[in-house]
Amino acid sequence: MTPTSKIYIAGHRGMVGAALVRACQARGFVSLVTRTHAELDLTRQEAVEAFYAAERPEVVIIAAAKVGGIHANHTRPAEFIYENLAIATNLIHGAWRAGVKKLLFLGSTCIYPKLAPQPIREDALLTGALEPTNEAYAVAKIAGLELGKFYRRQYGCDFISAMPTNLYGSHDNFHPETSHVLPAMLRKFHDAKVNGLPSVTCWGTGTPRREFLHVDDLADACLHLLAHYSGEQHVNVGTGEDLTIRELAEQVAATVGYQGRLEWDATRPDGTPRKLTDVTRLHALGWHHRISLPDGLRAVYAWYREHAAEQGS
Repeated sequence: MTPTSKIYIAGHRGMVGAALVRACQARGFVSLVTRTHAELDLTRQEAVEAFYAAERPEVVIIAAAKVGGIHANHTRPAEFIYENLAIATNLIHGAWRAGVKKLLFLGSTCIYPKLAPQPIREDALLTGALEPTNEAYAVAKIAGLELGKFYRRQYGCDFISAMPTNLYGSHDNFHPETSHVLPAMLRKFHDAKVNGLPSVTCWGTGTPRREFLHVDDLADACLHLLAHYSGEQHVNVGTGEDLTIRELAEQVAATVGYQGRLEWDATRPDGTPRKLTDVTRLHALGWHHRISLPDGLRAVYAWYREHAAEQGS
């Protein structure tokens, strides 16, 4: 990749895509290509192929996806599998037809078995049953990385895949019903503080363990992989560190400044007991995360307060 390489970032308005745009601009890439959903529906194959024919990007980063938390995945599985399958299929097949030089497909560590040995190595893929609450999304993401692998194997395309752990950062979804655990907590604690509520109830038991990576670190890792990695095996992207959901809630409450009671609704699903990535392969490629969870939480809360009106509060 050179400063003038034509780079298409699919999903540039999302949390990951926006971080990738910032990272590319900070590194001096001057030929970024983006399209809103209104301008290009990635689930329509003809529209995607017409876009590739017109723009001829050299590098493609697939950050576009239909995403959501446990509740959204569990109640709308058909939408999650269809839209994510269509996005992956159209963009990867279209990239091959258009002669794209390098492609990075971004998945999620939910592709791994629910009870995979911890920390999770890349070769744990397809060795066991998935977590039922996000199975539809996971199947679509598995299909995407397998597509890239087989186009690479059959046609020699330099297509690679990365599997980020749980992400957070600016431009996240903070909706109380459809967001992931960290932004949902931040919104709950903020609203409770503003409204003087005596307690906040979080989903589940608080015992599952999770790993969190700031989205700006992910963007940095993506550019590192595009420059330094070419292989069939997907690469985990994470911190290699985790904490319990209860510990996360305590950190979020402290960041927000909420001092009320913390309660747990054990009737709500916990999800996977633990999901920690083995980042040995990534570290061997020379990349390590830089943003600590406390620093990242302070930054995302500052962003949320500045944009709270846009989040419906």
